[in-house]
Amino acid sequence: MAKYDKADLERRMKGAVESLRGDLSGLRTGRANTALLDPIVVEVYGSHMPLAQVATVSAPEPRLLSVQVWDKSNVTPVEKAIRSAGLGLNPISDGNTLRLPIPDLTEERRKELAKLASKYAENARIAIRNVRRDGMDALKADESKKEISEDERKRAETDLQKLTDDIIKQADEAAAAKEKEILGK
Repeated sequence: MAKYDKADLERRMKGAVESLRGDLSGLRTGRANTALLDPIVVEVYGSHMPLAQVATVSAPEPRLLSVQVWDKSNVTPVEKAIRSAGLGLNPISDGNTLRLPIPDLTEERRKELAKLASKYAENARIAIRNVRRDGMDALKADESKKEISEDERKRAETDLQKLTDDIIKQADEAAAAKEKEILGK
């Protein structure tokens, strides 16, 4: 069992929150956001490449994404990848540029996305709690090896719990903000 390392535990907890923020940024909210297309992979040149490696994505208007494909021969595969990504977007081809109007979300779809945001947040909370458990186990192991006293362990556990609560609060705030954005409240 590894020694208790608060900095490492904090880094891992913050990593879970950053991962949550990344997941949340990929949820469509009815407004153009370039992160929406980040997970799209395009099959070009005989291999699968992220969209960002074959095109430039921008949001020139609040309800429009623009995908500037660098190589004209890749326009069709990029268009196909966007259509098949399940985002409900229909690219409009304009030479090397694909325009993606962002349609309004239906109330039903908004609720689905809000549930998905909640699920992402719960997964982040679980990851954070798992990190806390690892820290608690390390503290108990250190105490059993007589490397720290019982008082030091309890003090460190209290600190770790406070850190966990703070990080979970950050995750909850990120999810709540995204849900509010999705539901348009």
